[in-house]
Amino acid sequence: MKKLLLHICCAPDATIGIERLTSGWDARGFFYNPNIHPPQEYDRRLAAMNRLSEATGFPFLTGEYNPGEWMVMVQGLEGEPEKGRRCEICIRDRLRRTAREARDGAYDAFAAVLTVSPHKNAAMVNRLGTEAALEYGVEYLPTDLKKMDGFKRSVQLSREMSIYRQDYCGCEFSRKREVL
Repeated sequence: MKKLLLHICCAPDATIGIERLTSGWDARGFFYNPNIHPPQEYDRRLAAMNRLSEATGFPFLTGEYNPGEWMVMVQGLEGEPEKGRRCEICIRDRLRRTAREARDGAYDAFAAVLTVSPHKNAAMVNRLGTEAALEYGVEYLPTDLKKMDGFKRSVQLSREMSIYRQDYCGCEFSRKREVL
């Protein structure tokens, strides 16, 4: 059976990704999110992913958490809107890291659940995933998990499993915008 590595940004988005993308694959998640701020929020999201893994039996790996390195990457883009250049840099980093992990772990392909969110541009995510696939020599599976009420279904599944659902993307700059 072919192996799939699924980038996981958060447990609520993973619910629909697991449901829609893993059939027919030996699939594993990859929780890699150095953008999440503050560290306590990162811990909450990782705990939610552990809860989802226990509830579904879906295994996952955890990438390193280095928010300082991420801040350097997006320096000067703090005022960018959601879906802007800061998000593109952030998503590129996460998908490149996932592609590298997929290559190094002998996975046949990788995908991302980032496209569940109505705040994410699926075309941009898929373009960046395709670029990362070419760079690391592993197949990328394009998605648009918002389709067919994917976001609504992720909310429903999160409620059913009592999975923590955050109210901002993850970085401190998206959080500030949500509060305003």
